[in-house]
Amino acid sequence: MKPKALILLARGTNRDLDAAEALKMAGAETEILPLNYLRKDKFRIADFQMLVLAGGFSYADALGAGKLLALDLNTYFEDEMNAFVESGKPVIGICNGFQALVKAGILPGMDHSPQGRVRQSGFRSTLTYNAEGHFECRWVTLQPISQICVWTKELPDTIECPVAHGEGNFQVTDAALINRLVAHDQVALTYVQANGEPAAGAYPSNPNGSVLDIAGICNRQGNVLGLMPHPENHIHSYQHPQRTRGVPSGSGLPLFISGVKHAKQL
Repeated sequence: MKPKALILLARGTNRDLDAAEALKMAGAETEILPLNYLRKDKFRIADFQMLVLAGGFSYADALGAGKLLALDLNTYFEDEMNAFVESGKPVIGICNGFQALVKAGILPGMDHSPQGRVRQSGFRSTLTYNAEGHFECRWVTLQPISQICVWTKELPDTIECPVAHGEGNFQVTDAALINRLVAHDQVALTYVQANGEPAAGAYPSNPNGSVLDIAGICNRQGNVLGLMPHPENHIHSYQHPQRTRGVPSGSGLPLFISGVKHAKQL
């Protein structure tokens, strides 16, 4: 059977249909539901096998990118979200969805202690203003590198897709924290040059100044992925801006196929 993917819809979210098309092409069934439907108990997150926080400008980024959506997740759905993540079901947050996952403490992930499960409150990370100081809307090249992330571990090739954000600069509080991400294989995707060489922090290959050229991270378990670029906007060859010049495309569709494949195995 096809896994059922829940795409959460908040006011200002605008990439829900794009994500739905990518998941349908990857072999999933999709349902786009407003958060209020879940708050009124019309549906439950546990009824689905996949969870998607799509891109856009949830609540108009009124208090900062993703903050109000993160507040919703923690206020009304914390237990449900924790249970869904710990079940191993695949979760993806794209652009504004990534920002919300980070601001909610769902990414970078969870710590386990003798006292029980707690979010990594001491593992402070954020997505802040782009280093160039302006909104970035351009195509980038991504290198999948994590071998624990269920969305990226089977991807052999780079991905080419657009970014569209003003706050995509991933930063952490100190070097020890970034070393921890690397050591646990939580860096899922990095920005690289068009030829596959490291971006090395250089603009515009790294469009926002993210530390270590990070474009996306996963949790310790590997089932939750957050990324700033939009692979759902390159699932058809005709979407590539240089398609008529014979430039290799680097479709984003395999990333969604990997996520759906994992959901089918659960």
